[in-house]
Amino acid sequence: MTNPEKIKHILLSEIEKMNQHREDFCKRPGIDFTRDRKISFDTLLHFQISMESGSVNHELLKYFNFDADTPSLSAFYQQRAKLSDDVFQKLFYSFNNRFQPKSLLKGKYQLLACDGSGFTFTRNPKDTESYYKPSGRSQKGFNQMYLVPLYDLLNKVYTDAVIKPIRKRNEFAALYELIDRHVPRSGTVPVFIADRGFHAYNVFAHAIENGSFFVIRATDTKMERLLGEDLPKEETFDIRVTRYLTRSCSKKKYLHPELADQYRHICQKVTFDYFPEQGYGEYELSLRVLRFPIGNGTYENIITNLPENEFHAEEIKEIYHLRWGIETSFCTLKHTIAAVNLHAKSRQMITHEIWARLILFNFCSYITGQVTFEKQKRKHIHQVDFSIAFKTCRHFLRLHSGEKPPDVEGLIRKHTLPVRPERNFARQQRFQVPVSFTYRF
Repeated sequence: MTNPEKIKHILLSEIEKMNQHREDFCKRPGIDFTRDRKISFDTLLHFQISMESGSVNHELLKYFNFDADTPSLSAFYQQRAKLSDDVFQKLFYSFNNRFQPKSLLKGKYQLLACDGSGFTFTRNPKDTESYYKPSGRSQKGFNQMYLVPLYDLLNKVYTDAVIKPIRKRNEFAALYELIDRHVPRSGTVPVFIADRGFHAYNVFAHAIENGSFFVIRATDTKMERLLGEDLPKEETFDIRVTRYLTRSCSKKKYLHPELADQYRHICQKVTFDYFPEQGYGEYELSLRVLRFPIGNGTYENIITNLPENEFHAEEIKEIYHLRWGIETSFCTLKHTIAAVNLHAKSRQMITHEIWARLILFNFCSYITGQVTFEKQKRKHIHQVDFSIAFKTCRHFLRLHSGEKPPDVEGLIRKHTLPVRPERNFARQQRFQVPVSFTYRF
């Protein structure tokens, strides 16, 4: 059995395990999925994970090989509505748990990047939690779900995610929820990496209390507020500071009044989960603050708790640079995996589809990551063409009627792209309009 066949077998076996206890994954246990249907519980999960960007009718025809007895749209919608809200999330976890992270920094550090991305779907002004009124971005208004995942930068897979309607978005809360949920594999230590939008004392404290590390970018303003009088005059620095967090503004209540300049007030409206129940409520926080140049006279501010004896400034700079991997993963998830071409209108079904796309992304990435390449004398180092690789893996996953599988690893080896690290392109940010159900192929 080849590696792609083994990984496909793992995913299908996890689906079958859920199928054996499908009463735990439907809305009406003992009623839903109890009768024979063309779209059974396991077929439904497999179909939704392997869907492409076409209309649902076209996707059904492709999945059932354009058979005249292909289930109708109505049959699909009725079966899909029976699934519980967390069915694909649980499948995501059970599938991921079958794999160990192979690539670790210094043999033990698992680099986990966190960022957010929106998924626009069919306009529905009545859904107030996901709807934005007409503005400069959209003349008609739009609905969005917001995804905040953890992405393993070295193994190129998603490990967890929080999905909320855009009006309920809270990136701070999402990150410390992900930190609390993360269970490190044996022998691994997580390092959570995030951009300036995730800078918060509560995030730092959650990572520390869970025995984890973090590398988070800070704006100049936030860095200056944190350091205060300890702000060095030099353009670059690497210093360790201690801060005492408190709800009180009265210096008389400080436990260390002689260190008043090291206290930071946390107002009542700001969430902080680790103030002690007794006393005046203080929390001691030890942070490492770095500032280094990134070219063109610009500088980056990083706040971390990584130890100085293991990580010097250049290593932390490179660790944060790797964070860009989650940005490129969003591009692959949305366009190659076709997560922008959603097939539903309700928030529940949109959430199902996003989790299904995350499962498909990881399935493709697990296969691609195990393909070995022969060393060749070339001008540039080559890497996998992920667009071709992921499309090949999706086609391979979809096969379910005894069709002859393609040489997945051979096709992945054949299609590579040169790596040119000296190239730079300006980032393009464009509003994504949902694709009409009518005009798809």
